[in-house]
This record gives sequence, structure tokens and C-alpha cells, in this order.
Amino acid sequence: MKQPKPNEVRIIGGIWKRSKLPVADRPGLRPTPDRVRETLFNWLGQDLSGWRVLDAFAGSGALGFEAASRGAAEVQLVERDSHQARALQASKERLKAEGVRVEFGDGLSFMGRSAAARYELVFIDPPFDAGLGHPAIKAATRLLVPGGYLYVEGPEAVAAPEDGSLELWRQDKAGAVHYHLFRRPE
Repeated sequence: MKQPKPNEVRIIGGIWKRSKLPVADRPGLRPTPDRVRETLFNWLGQDLSGWRVLDAFAGSGALGFEAASRGAAEVQLVERDSHQARALQASKERLKAEGVRVEFGDGLSFMGRSAAARYELVFIDPPFDAGLGHPAIKAATRLLVPGGYLYVEGPEAVAAPEDGSLELWRQDKAGAVHYHLFRRPE
């Protein structure tokens, strides 16, 4: 299979399989690699029909559009870089992704004002050098429905919170990327 150019990433499954998303050369922008996304969606299952999903640090939108491609009913993409937010909106329009919403803004602020127990899946993949991992995990946990999943990607392994609000479901490492899937207990 032909590899995508460095300035694009492809959706790997669902109705938009092989569709390409642009990746700008922006500070901190590091799309989740195909191999990691493939593993993640094997863990979650291929069909996310009816799920509500938040991608709080959307970047290229690879995670959120992948979830939408696999049937998620509602995908909220939040991106603080205005250039990237416009690119996400353009991708949404090109794919005719009616269930995808794009918001220009800060992921932590968005989570802070969101309703509790709102999402079946939240993606946390902030820029590695921003120090947002732990605050984002705390903010995202209250947004999960019981049994909901939290995906966390970062430069180091992360443990489940000691308060029992999340349990580690799966984890792996690919190169310098540690990725984790937590689950909120029922």
C-alpha cells in the first residue's frame, strides 16, 4: 500500500478509509501514527455507532475523523491553533462529515465547561512539551459516561488515577509514543 506523504495522514478504517487529512508543519503537531490508530481501534472495536466522542487536542483530526468514519454519531474536535482549526473545518466539509463539529479553542477550557458524563470516548493527545497530560486526564474523566473510554497519548507511561476513577484497560508503546486506553468503571 502506498505510504502517505509526510504532510498528510490517512484514515485507516470505516466509510472514509484511505481518505487523506492534511498535516501542516506546525509546532507541537504530531499526528497519531497509522499503526497506533490501528491498534487503538482494534482495542475499541471497529464499530463506534452511536458513540459521542471528544478529541480535545485535535491537531490533524486523525483520531476524531477516524472515530466518525467508524460510525460515531457525534465527534467534537477542539483545536487551539487557528490554522489547524480551519484545516479541520475544511476536512469536515470535504468529507461531508455532518456529525463532526470543530471548535477553535483550548481543550482544557472546553472540557471544563462541558457537561459531565457526556462522552463514550475522549481522546487526549496534547503537544508533548505542553505539560497538559495530567490536567487533561483529570478534566476528561468527569466527561466520560460509566463504562466510557479515555485514550491518552504522551511521551511517557501514565498510571491510572489512585482515586479509582479510571482503570487501565490497555497500553502500548511505539517508538517514543506511549499510548493508553483507560476505562471509567460502570
